[in-house]
Amino acid sequence: MQTLNDWLAHCERLHPTTIELGLDRVRTVAQRMGLALTCPVITVAGTNGKGSTCAMLEAILLQSGYRTGVYTSPHLVHFEERCRIGGEIADAADFVAHFAAVESARGDISLSYFEFSTLAILALMAEAKLDVAILEVGLGGRLDAVNIIDTDCAIITSIDLDHMEFLGTTREAIGFEKAGIMRAGKPVVVSDPVPPQSVLDHAQAIGADLWRFGEDFNFSGDKQQWGWAGRGRRYAGLGYPGLRGANQLMNASGVLAALTALRDRLPITAQAVRTGLSMVELPGRFQIVPGQPTLVLDVAHNPHAVAALAANLDAMGFYPTTHAVFGAMADKDLLPMLARIGPLIDRWYFTDMPTPRADTAAHLQTQWQAQNTRKDAASTVHADPMQALQAAIAVADPADRIVVFGSFYTVGGVLQGGIPRLTAKHMGS
Repeated sequence: MQTLNDWLAHCERLHPTTIELGLDRVRTVAQRMGLALTCPVITVAGTNGKGSTCAMLEAILLQSGYRTGVYTSPHLVHFEERCRIGGEIADAADFVAHFAAVESARGDISLSYFEFSTLAILALMAEAKLDVAILEVGLGGRLDAVNIIDTDCAIITSIDLDHMEFLGTTREAIGFEKAGIMRAGKPVVVSDPVPPQSVLDHAQAIGADLWRFGEDFNFSGDKQQWGWAGRGRRYAGLGYPGLRGANQLMNASGVLAALTALRDRLPITAQAVRTGLSMVELPGRFQIVPGQPTLVLDVAHNPHAVAALAANLDAMGFYPTTHAVFGAMADKDLLPMLARIGPLIDRWYFTDMPTPRADTAAHLQTQWQAQNTRKDAASTVHADPMQALQAAIAVADPADRIVVFGSFYTVGGVLQGGIPRLTAKHMGS
């Protein structure tokens, strides 16, 4: 196996189940590899806002002169996006030796694609002479492979219903899974304004240093600027983050709490906060691509995220017609998502996606039709996200907008050749 793609294909063949939670197998292999991160570690869990939180942490710490390492998942287009070193996506060739190291250490231990690749990326980061490591949990927290690393500061962004077949069917149960990333005596930042009791109870039970939104830190803002106040620290007159959308101030507030909690080990300047937040960007997080028509890309794939997307779309102002390219995994809670954003969407383009976990475009369309009350709304089905986007472009007027959402696969599917730049063909038709 010579290339990263060879190794990824190997990982996909290895293990029959896509998702298998539990730390015993991963921890055993990590111990055999002698895997350890010697720098401060920030671990981020939550239903939504994890990727944005990691990107803001990275941007501010880079501006402060630190060598950062970030592990996030999944990726949009290329696997290498999952690991950034010093702000740059790691090179495909850099992964190969670390995949080989995992393979030789695992012996007869079976690892899933996610577990295998997590160990390889952690090994890459361990070797990269980092000042700080930022780790995003893939699913849940307590039993996720990332949790073999003890964190120096945990961040729990939001807790809502998603992945219920793995994490439980209530916010309390899901909160308990996320709380598993906390460590005794270490700070845990909870930026969800209404956290489940299970999260607060677990922090108390293990003696973590709890930073609660609304109690230990808070934000305030007007149209022009915003400010943050936390234990013994304030930032005033901040510009809005480069990532757009109302929910990003919650994420930014959690980031400033974590950096304040770690200020003895990772001091940062107010200027680094300002510059970092203003420059942060992350593909597919309410990403508005200017053009005719306007294109909006968002990886929202659960009711909570779709509600945020709907609010953000509302705030964009008037568009004659809104077209939606939508694909989703089969296990998603579809009806609340459709109900929340349905009033904003005039034409739907449902799409199949290249993964066995995806729902079919035809089934998505049937589900939509069953609950649709708008006589003027229409829908079609398509073989992949790019074909769905092309169909939308073909009928859209220059003043319209096209929203691509529903999963990383939907957004990634239209980004395969880079960011599409739309220039209307039929002006004034």
